[in-house]
Amino acid sequence: MRLLRNLAFYLAFYLGSLLITAASLASLPFSIDAFRARVRNWAQWQRWCLTHLLGCEIVLDGAPLDEPVLYAIKHESFFEAIDAPALFDTPSVFAKQELFRIPLWGRAAAAFGLVPVERDAGARALMTMIRSAKALVADGRPLVIFPEGTRVPHGENRKLQAGFAGLYKMLGLPVVPVAVDSGPVYHSLLKTPGRITYRFAEPIPPGLPRAELEERVREAINALNS
Repeated sequence: MRLLRNLAFYLAFYLGSLLITAASLASLPFSIDAFRARVRNWAQWQRWCLTHLLGCEIVLDGAPLDEPVLYAIKHESFFEAIDAPALFDTPSVFAKQELFRIPLWGRAAAAFGLVPVERDAGARALMTMIRSAKALVADGRPLVIFPEGTRVPHGENRKLQAGFAGLYKMLGLPVVPVAVDSGPVYHSLLKTPGRITYRFAEPIPPGLPRAELEERVREAINALNS
């Protein structure tokens, strides 16, 4: 039964992803709202496939705020990256530059307002990223970052990427840490029925020293590790 559920999930999700991505790009020249709705549909489609085909449950412990903030999210699988437009209102996600080279998806990501991160780039690239992020915040959009920089196996507590503290300082935004435990369900090739929980921590105000910021964020995003 588990294998059949997985086959149904992969067939439905990837075929649907191709169709929804194509539809989003087709709508882009005519309406930005329609384009954004299609992107949101992709995240919602992943949720539908998870709950109806794999037998999973998605639970929220807390909720997003009604103001632009920087959400620092635990990254255990592709689930939370794809799910961001379903969880937040038109979020702008910091994503590694290589993802923008994916056919169709990369173009849609750039048009939606994802912020490319060049990990080995210099100060000029960093300032470009900051300017892009500030413009998106001015437009009322929340920012989403995975401060560990990559997917981390469930149960591991890794240090945060050095650029996260610099981004926090230069943006001057509150940070809301978000724990998520998608790894046991979603990370492996053969996915497992179960529950995925988001846990929203209290906002961390801007202006804290780096050590205090990183300690608080690491503790909060790993709250579901056990």
